[in-house]
Amino acid sequence: MLTLTGIDAFYGNVQVLRGMALEARRGEILCLLGRNGAGKTTTLKTIMGLVRARSGSVILDGDALTALPAHEIAERGIGYVPQGRRLFAEMTVAENLEIGLMTRGRGRDVRERMLELFPVLRDRLKQVSGTLSGGEQQMLAMARALCLEPGVLLLDEPTEGLQPSMIALIRDVVTELRGGDTAIILVEQRVDAVLSIADRVLFIENGAPRETVDASVLRADPALVQRYVGIG
Repeated sequence: MLTLTGIDAFYGNVQVLRGMALEARRGEILCLLGRNGAGKTTTLKTIMGLVRARSGSVILDGDALTALPAHEIAERGIGYVPQGRRLFAEMTVAENLEIGLMTRGRGRDVRERMLELFPVLRDRLKQVSGTLSGGEQQMLAMARALCLEPGVLLLDEPTEGLQPSMIALIRDVVTELRGGDTAIILVEQRVDAVLSIADRVLFIENGAPRETVDASVLRADPALVQRYVGIG
């Protein structure tokens, strides 16, 4: 389990997170919801060590990650798919996957599982990743992160800008992953997509955690979504 407690984080002198706290459990999807600028992306970056917490703790299965650099956090088994994907655009699909495999010393069996999960990538292995479609790039970004065999997977707006068929595919993959031993933290603006796959939803407001609610409750009564996100 991944636990955040009392996290304060800043960009320069501007405080973005204020006492951020959450629990991400293996085998479930925790979605972060809030208005633009609420601190959702910063929460993911702080977990990954890309934004340094000034106070509080990030604990994975009893081990403190708070002071570790990002590459060591990845080695501990946290995979991150940032908004915008951030592939190595001049490298091939195969080379991007190899980077993911190298992070924790995984081999060809893991790569084969990724190609089974995202079969379109098998036909693109020699293609430069910057020439892929947006949906294919998102698949590659997810496959690269999953090459770590992560205990925690962080997904920041994975369906942004994608056509409906690709959105459905990404959603199906995320749902399939939930059945395993991975804790998934998902940032997604499309509330309909969130409520269809989430187990729990954490509402964030002004950089602080406000309420964690079972998704089934929100599906039955969307009033909280309206309150914190401003849409139904």
